Amino acid sequence: MINRTIEVGTGVHVKVPATTANLGPGFDTLGLALAYYDELDVTVREEPGVHVDVHGVGEGQVPTDERNLVVRAIKHAFDAYGIEMPGLDIVARNHIPHGRGMGSSGAAIVAGIMAAKGLLEGNVEMDAQAVLTLATQMEGHPDNVAPAIFGGLTIAWVTPEGPRSKKLIVHRGVSPVVFVPEHTMSTALARSLQPESVPHEDAIFNVSRSALLVAALIQSPELLLEATEDKLHQSYRASAMPETDQLIRALRDAGYAAVVSGAGPSILLLCDEPQQRLEATALVEREALTPWQSLMLAVDFKGATVVPHPVGVLA
Repeated sequence: MINRTIEVGTGVHVKVPATTANLGPGFDTLGLALAYYDELDVTVREEPGVHVDVHGVGEGQVPTDERNLVVRAIKHAFDAYGIEMPGLDIVARNHIPHGRGMGSSGAAIVAGIMAAKGLLEGNVEMDAQAVLTLATQMEGHPDNVAPAIFGGLTIAWVTPEGPRSKKLIVHRGVSPVVFVPEHTMSTALARSLQPESVPHEDAIFNVSRSALLVAALIQSPELLLEATEDKLHQSYRASAMPETDQLIRALRDAGYAAVVSGAGPSILLLCDEPQQRLEATALVEREALTPWQSLMLAVDFKGATVVPHPVGVLA
């Protein structure tokens, strides 16, 4: 491990968007960045070790030392280049809900790696592909980390040489809404409900709908209802989140393109007219048995950013 000195007081500010993966039929492949952000200020200190000051989501709950996911991501990036991680003071301002299918773990991983990228500038040139590779190594799959890094709509896949991603620009007529419940859902539990194999006709169904969904999101939003149909994962997970399933059925029966957001239990609604967001929110308020928060969001087109602080200054 190389002990390469990074000047005390060197700091960076990182901003990472929430994401929603799968989008119905695009299981483990399609992802969308949302204009809802976690932010991070990281400063090199003289003393060894790490301290994390968490504000907002996770405050008083997530670890504030080396066990913190952001810290583990920073260390993962430093280790990948054989450089010893310095002592760090970290201030995290979190807005992305945890355990709700909005990519909170992916955002934390990307935030940490982007922070490392900024701190290592001048010592290591970490390009976007390196960020994607490091983030996927930690997350296990690229469908959430890709849109968090690049913004917009992303198609992600894995090759023998590593993960790959293609960013597409979403049609300006697409208006996302995320309905967020008070209860959480374990991604590991959601994945455990998936069967090892699926019927041939279901696989064909999802291939057609995934292709149609890309066209709907970038060119023809009026096709979103049909394009978000799925037979690979949502029905298998329905028993673990019955209210999510019930609300999605009610929304789709009313003509809205509603799907499970990521592993759930949040619901993603893709509208092709702004008025639909208000109408769908009213429907959820009528039908829901428990409180749900409605987040009317834009698509984030920029992805994760990192900018330096002047030495010795924490923004």
